[in-house]
Amino acid sequence: MTHEMLPRVVRRFLLVPSLAVALSLTFSAALAAPAPPASDGNSTVVELHIDGEIEPILAEYIVHGIDQANDEHASLILITMNTPGGLDTSMRSIISAILRSPAPVVTYVYPTGSRAASAGFFILLSGDVAAMSPGTETGAASPLIEIGGSPVQIDETLRKKIVNDATAYLRSYTSKRGRNSDLAATAVTDAKAFSDKEALDGKLVDIVTGSKQDLLAQLNGRSITRLDGAKIELALAHPVIVSRDMTGRERFLARIVQPDAFFILLVIGVLGLYVEFTHPGVFAPGVIGGIALVLALFAMHLLPINFAGVLLIALAFALFILEAKFPTHGVLGVGGVVAMILGALFLIRSPLTGMGVSVWTAVAVVIPFGIIVIILMRLVLRSRHWKVSTGKEELVGEVGEVREPLGSAEAAGTVFVHGELWRAAAHNGENIPVGARVRVKKVKGLTLEVEPLESRS
Repeated sequence: MTHEMLPRVVRRFLLVPSLAVALSLTFSAALAAPAPPASDGNSTVVELHIDGEIEPILAEYIVHGIDQANDEHASLILITMNTPGGLDTSMRSIISAILRSPAPVVTYVYPTGSRAASAGFFILLSGDVAAMSPGTETGAASPLIEIGGSPVQIDETLRKKIVNDATAYLRSYTSKRGRNSDLAATAVTDAKAFSDKEALDGKLVDIVTGSKQDLLAQLNGRSITRLDGAKIELALAHPVIVSRDMTGRERFLARIVQPDAFFILLVIGVLGLYVEFTHPGVFAPGVIGGIALVLALFAMHLLPINFAGVLLIALAFALFILEAKFPTHGVLGVGGVVAMILGALFLIRSPLTGMGVSVWTAVAVVIPFGIIVIILMRLVLRSRHWKVSTGKEELVGEVGEVREPLGSAEAAGTVFVHGELWRAAAHNGENIPVGARVRVKKVKGLTLEVEPLESRS
């Protein structure tokens, strides 16, 4: 497992006009309507969902949901689970919220066919009541260090430290929940997985049932022991389930912190700014690239980024530029593609799952990116040798017609060139009659130096 300390992101939205503030508060209240208060006739059950990889945004959603349910004095918090695992830091923040919750928390692997693997196993066993649906599985919680989905060998001493730390953490609360700590530890030390029946027989979970209604019926009147040793009896005669999903903002942010989406945003951001700097005045690539890069930096703030991956991507960008500048017959370009693909695979460190940039995403993004950068850089380099096409300098080489006879600078006449009449003098001081065709040799202030067209070699 990894133990990076992810900085907390504080988000504040300031609306100056009082009317806007009132509308914002009203809209927020409508989106997250409070659960109905528990009464003698009913009890409120707040339902939260862990669906997919466990990452910082999902952890924020669960922790906030638990805190909100407690503020509303919910009778029970039900967390349904279907997850392959996730980040250690996110897992621990969820478990911490469960363990300190005043309201009892039920963790439930649901529906049939779901799993609570790796980090999900830790969360499942942290609930006051742990339940599974028939046909579900849990366990396989051995810590892994993977890059791009491929396991990486680490030092044996470091591996023991990581395993022992994970095992001790698991024992710290499973023993107080009355669960089989020794059997639970084998999911970490031996990567053992358990079916719903094996977990029930081994006293890892308390209930196996296929529906939420039956689960709540079995919990009604059940006596449970809290983490502090206090015993309480659950009163769920007429439960009212209030499902709390992620808000639109949380769903959007959850998409951004997916490794593939993060890598694509990073590439779009860099490419957009590169196009804007090499072709100033286009505006659209710069705006799109700037927005994409800010979103990528936000995801980078939450994801466990490997610095080696960032360096490989920077190296690839440099190789693409050099390929455009020097005739290496594609050697530097191919090297840039390889470096960027490796950088993408190294970019995200995900120890509990293969949650890194996929190989296919890396290949599909890197090859077009490299081609575009090389083409743009070649256009920039070629443009340095192009003839100036603006200002007075564009007149050099243009052909015009003499309208007043020309001689030396003292006997200057006029020529019609480029749709305009210009003061002009013969380049060698020779006389040039009216109607002759001349070519512009130089521009001196507002006077052109010309030569007869026939004398051009």
